[in-house]
Amino acid sequence: METGSSPTGEEPVFMSGLNKRGAQRARVAAGAASPVRSERIASGVTHEGGAGYAYDAKSELFLLAVSSFFGEDKFYEKADDGDSRYERLVRQVATEDPNWTAGFLKWLRAEAHIRTAAIVGAAQYAIVQGEASKQRRARGIGPLHRDLTARRVIDSVLQRPDEPGEFVAYWRANVQNSLPGGVQRGVADAVLRLYTERSYLKHDSTRDDYRFADVLNLVHAGDLAGSYASGRVPWKGEWQKDLFAYIVKRPYESNVEIPLSLLTLEKNAYLRQLDDPRAWLMPTVLRDAGMTWEDALSAVGSKVPKKSLWEAMIPSMGYMALLRNLRNFDEAGVSNEVAEAVGKLLSTPEAVAESRQLPMRFLAAYRAVSSTRWAHPLEKALQLSLNNVPELGGRTLILVDTSSSMEWAFSKDGTVKRWDAAVLFALALAQRCETPEVVSFSSAARYTHEVRGARTKTFDNRRGASLLPEIVRWQRDGYFLGGGTDTAHALRRHYKDHDRVVILTDEQANRDHAEVGRSMRADRPLYTFNLAGYERGHAPSGQVNRHTFGGLTDKAFTVLTMLESRSNAGWPWES
Repeated sequence: METGSSPTGEEPVFMSGLNKRGAQRARVAAGAASPVRSERIASGVTHEGGAGYAYDAKSELFLLAVSSFFGEDKFYEKADDGDSRYERLVRQVATEDPNWTAGFLKWLRAEAHIRTAAIVGAAQYAIVQGEASKQRRARGIGPLHRDLTARRVIDSVLQRPDEPGEFVAYWRANVQNSLPGGVQRGVADAVLRLYTERSYLKHDSTRDDYRFADVLNLVHAGDLAGSYASGRVPWKGEWQKDLFAYIVKRPYESNVEIPLSLLTLEKNAYLRQLDDPRAWLMPTVLRDAGMTWEDALSAVGSKVPKKSLWEAMIPSMGYMALLRNLRNFDEAGVSNEVAEAVGKLLSTPEAVAESRQLPMRFLAAYRAVSSTRWAHPLEKALQLSLNNVPELGGRTLILVDTSSSMEWAFSKDGTVKRWDAAVLFALALAQRCETPEVVSFSSAARYTHEVRGARTKTFDNRRGASLLPEIVRWQRDGYFLGGGTDTAHALRRHYKDHDRVVILTDEQANRDHAEVGRSMRADRPLYTFNLAGYERGHAPSGQVNRHTFGGLTDKAFTVLTMLESRSNAGWPWES
């Protein structure tokens, strides 16, 4: 192996060796390009002082959107700063490339399942397109293609019945009080698609600033059958017109009569008026009344046996509701027969695919329960959600950043940390590698007066072991290290001519005499999974065997698979 001496004499800095094993194969692969692009020479530093490579605007926007929550603090960045950066990037990219931005926002909501960032992005897109439309009209230029209008983009990101209200709340608080024509029509299209009797019962809440009635009034519900919907989103039937009329009257008329066409609302109201709580223990009655589990517990949870009530509700509960209530099922003592039916549904391939749950959801559910009866279905569901994790031949070094910044929340409720997500994907990948080596790393320098250097711990990877218990073993046996982020030092310590390196990290590496991308052979691929979306990364990205991915869904692995097959990889919504 051809090496160069490090300036400190500590460990070698790896250079290219074109006449070594696998070098010609790697050199061919080096020409493959990936979508997340950065500058080739670092122009700044990371938050921890290491070489920091700035991403181009599209790449920075993508990584920020898929790796962090809008409105939430991160270890190195306050919520307001991150939110402002995101809004600025959306406006910049929407101005430069509206086609890319429209595709990105639709994908962000529909495929990456990220709600708030998609909604905020659609609002910022609408601002840009509103200004651009004025300029086009002034210059006598025709309108954008209809797929790029604010109306179409807004409609594409509003996927759940409570989201039109969320969009309106953001728009009126951050943009302007009125809804311009294109914005109004985009929300109206979504309303026609999403507002039903059942969605009204489930999602209309007194806790919301903008309830269904408010949204309908703002988009002029009486006009929805006309120009707003013509040829695009037709009425679902006369019952929907009756529903909208009923919804907008309710805030002003306490005893408004339910129209005969709204059978679900009628059955719901009838059930709530019954004096006998035993009626709530009939599954078909609950289903036909569109009763949610939250409402049922609130109405009669203290009047009937919890076991019987849960068993009556379970047949009409959705996938996510089942997943988040496993612990409640155990505490209520639902029967093994019912639990078996729930487990079967949770682990059915079609149900997992349709649910679009992120893999971390199954880890959170597994941690929340104490009963072993959920272990097998949750493990099976998790594995099904990781179908795109590739099989990699040869030797793969997988480095997992478990520094203190990685302890920051990766889920809204804080139950899953960034390092949890990193470990889940690292171990999932290791299970499908021919010869994996999994290493947890941070820094020996926990405080500024200590001597810097990597702190590492190699995980005893057990081939064929169930993934969820292995994640528990990682935590139990002390693989979450804490401290700083000596990425380059850890890489040099453990890299032994591996065919590839995968690092799961927030990229905020410490200063080092040889930065991360230069601490291994240049002719072998380095794949970085970015878990935080900060402004600068720890290595160049986009080509020459250096690639960064964002968002820990198994779809991110499809890019890795393409690069391993020496193919260029594009953005997820373009491939």
